[in-house]
Amino acid sequence: MRFGLISNIKRPSASKAITTFISWAERGGHELYFSNDLAKYANDLIPLSAPEELAKKVDIVVSMGGDGTILSTARAIGASGTPMLGINLGTLGFLTQHSPKQLTTALDAIVAGKYEIEERMLLATKINDGTSLSQPYALNDVVIDRGVVSRLIEIHFRVNGEEIVTYRADGMVVATPTGSTAYALAVGSPIIHPKLEAIIACPISSFSLSTRPMLFGPNDTLELTVVTGDSDRAASLTLDGQVTVPMADNTRVVICRAECTARFVRFPGSS
Repeated sequence: MRFGLISNIKRPSASKAITTFISWAERGGHELYFSNDLAKYANDLIPLSAPEELAKKVDIVVSMGGDGTILSTARAIGASGTPMLGINLGTLGFLTQHSPKQLTTALDAIVAGKYEIEERMLLATKINDGTSLSQPYALNDVVIDRGVVSRLIEIHFRVNGEEIVTYRADGMVVATPTGSTAYALAVGSPIIHPKLEAIIACPISSFSLSTRPMLFGPNDTLELTVVTGDSDRAASLTLDGQVTVPMADNTRVVICRAECTARFVRFPGSS
C-alpha cells in the first residue's frame, strides 16, 4: 500500500513516531510519501510532496500531531477524499484518537482491511472580493471577526437568499457538527453528534438581549455581508483557527456544505 505522512515535527515524540513508521513500511514493502517539511526524515526512497499533492498519490494519509494537525490535513486533502489516520502526539485529542504506541497495530489493521471509514462534513467558503482561498475547506468552523479594532461590526445574515437578521457583534462562527465542540461551544453552540449533517451559526458577543445560535440544514447556503463602517478598516475571516485573510468593508462571504467530506480511519470498538 501507499501511505502519506503529514506531521507536526515540533512535538517531542514526532521523531520517534516517524522513525517507527519508516521501519514498519520497510519491513512490509509499503511505499511512503512525505510532506515537504519532513525532508530531514526522508531517505532516497521517500518522495516529498506538497500536502495537497501528497494526498492524491496515496491510499491513506497518516496525520501525526494534535487536532490542529488533523484540521490542516483535512483542508489539504480537500476533494481528493483520501482517508486519514490520526496519531495523537499531544495530550487530549478529539480527532486524533490513536497514540504512537498504537501506530504499527493500526497500520497492520489497515493493511488487513480491518477498519472502517467515518465521514464528516466539511464547509466550503467563497469570498466575493476576488480573494482566492487555495484551501477553502473547514472541518471545524469559519469565523468572521472584527479584526484588530475593538469596535462592533455589522453582519447582514442571509440564508438561501432570504434576509434573516443583521447582527451588531464582534463576529460570527459558522460551524460543522465536528466544530460544535470547538469555538462554537464557547459562544453557546449545542454539542452535535459529529456524524450528523448540519450548519451552526453563532454570533460572537452580539449587541442584543435575545440572540441565540441557529441550526440550519446541510444543504442551506449562508451569506454574510460584513460592514465595518470604515473603508480603511478590515475585518478578518479564519478557517479552522489556522488560515486568516482580511476582509474589506462590505465584503460578502458564502458558506455551504462542501461537495467532499473528511474521511477518518476508525477501528471497531473505538469511540
